[in-house]
Amino acid sequence: MSVIAQSEPVPELDAYGIRAFTTTRATGTFGVQAQEPVHEVMGRWSELRHELRTGGPRLATASQVHGARVLIHEPVWEGWLRADGADGHVAAERGTAVAVTVADCVPVFLAHPSGAIALLHSGWRGTAARIVERGIDALVQLGFRAAELRLHTGPAICGKCYEVSADVYAQLTGTDPGAPRTVDLRALIADHARARGVRHITSSPMCTRCNNDRFFSHRAGDSGRQLGVMIADI
Repeated sequence: MSVIAQSEPVPELDAYGIRAFTTTRATGTFGVQAQEPVHEVMGRWSELRHELRTGGPRLATASQVHGARVLIHEPVWEGWLRADGADGHVAAERGTAVAVTVADCVPVFLAHPSGAIALLHSGWRGTAARIVERGIDALVQLGFRAAELRLHTGPAICGKCYEVSADVYAQLTGTDPGAPRTVDLRALIADHARARGVRHITSSPMCTRCNNDRFFSHRAGDSGRQLGVMIADI
């Protein structure tokens, strides 16, 4: 069963030789904490690596901590890297696949037409910590202009479904509403990116909670996790 064929693609990046997509419930969970045999989960990872191998020999992932640490990967290794304590990945050269685990949090895809990429996991903590700015800044420091970057926010919980406490809302927006309020993480991420000079911004219309038949949603009680995946093919 093809992982990529059943995924939600980001066609805006196809023209640059960049494959970007979010896996779906139909593919199955990629989280090892789910109530499913580990050999089945690892089998999906193996299939994903097999499908990505045509574009390059590397896959970078990390144990995620809902922070703002972004790793920069140089093409000096092969295989599957699983780093500790990071929520973002940057690859300036083609051939390195990157992946983040999500289920309501936002997979943020950043790309330059040359093939430089960044992929970020941005829940409310990552959004409040401005992880998207960290990803943009990392690419800029590597020589890629912010105005030339393409940003896409993938399937995530929508602004109508995502209610947070007054404290969390204040951390995200700087305004204390005095009571729980709904918030749109993808809209906030887009605002942060624009403030950093990114001009080309798109977003998936899919909500993991509204479209729970297609995606895993933590708020809907799912233990499963989908992946955001990205690679600039060699």
